[in-house]
Amino acid sequence: MGLAFHTPGAQAPSAQYVSPAVHRPPLQWRPSPLVPGPAARPQRVWARVATAEGVVGAENEVLVENVRQLTEPVRAFLKCPTPQAWLEEARRPQHLNALLVDHANCELKAAQTAIFLLRKYAVDKQSSSRLLEWTRPYEEFVYKTQKPGTAFPNRKEALVADLVPVPGRPHAQDIINKMVPLIKEELYHFEQVWDLMSARDIPFLKNVSASRYARGLMANVRTYEPAALVDKLILGAYIEARSCERFAQLAGLLEPDLGRFYYRLLKSEARHFMDYLALAQAIAGEDISDRVEAIGLAEAELIQSPDTELRFHSGVPPPSH
Repeated sequence: MGLAFHTPGAQAPSAQYVSPAVHRPPLQWRPSPLVPGPAARPQRVWARVATAEGVVGAENEVLVENVRQLTEPVRAFLKCPTPQAWLEEARRPQHLNALLVDHANCELKAAQTAIFLLRKYAVDKQSSSRLLEWTRPYEEFVYKTQKPGTAFPNRKEALVADLVPVPGRPHAQDIINKMVPLIKEELYHFEQVWDLMSARDIPFLKNVSASRYARGLMANVRTYEPAALVDKLILGAYIEARSCERFAQLAGLLEPDLGRFYYRLLKSEARHFMDYLALAQAIAGEDISDRVEAIGLAEAELIQSPDTELRFHSGVPPPSH
């Protein structure tokens, strides 16, 4: 599958973070006309897209159509669907605790990744320090000794700072404009997952191991710049797209309140993979179809190959007994 991206003309970066709608037209991406959509690929049989049984009662039919429309770009982008074996394990009640803990960890890691990209490629030293303060309460809760019930002081609305782009980096402001809203959303979603866990008296286990997924993807990153940054952004696109696809699947498999939660996440996160791709294309300054294809094939192999345990981004887990 090849992709082409479109980047509108950009203005010079300003000295602080400004809403993309005010600062400049946002970077956009579009599928290449040579890329077949799902209807042109009948050989790919997608696993069940959320049927939303029990999620909204009589509105199921409308919800199913909404889910299909929201996920169509995601499904066209990914090289394979989530295997049915993963879905069968994910829906089992005995896996709910570990799945929610891992999901919360993934939301925090997504915010940390975006902050890493900002600190390494976009903002000055003082701005870098401000960004670290955004995630500190969450990291102390997850990695240290804060007790359950902690109120996170940096709520979504409170994550505000003037971020100064590093001079001489033409895409620094673009990275700021894309990553700052993403960080806010990911941290807010972490809080939402924790709220769900708290309502179910699910403890936040601090020894849940990560899956091999991200590590396997990172093995495909080139070691020189700007190619390394381009590859990391493409990786980010695939991770976000896979998350979105699994949100859609889980919305129809889990109990109603969890189904509604994953449907809401799907709506807010469906655009994230496009943001990563638009940045990758803009920074590369050349066609990135080959890299998108290569990394996509690697992602599909990780998703379809056996894994030792169930995680939100794991491959095929062993069957439960």
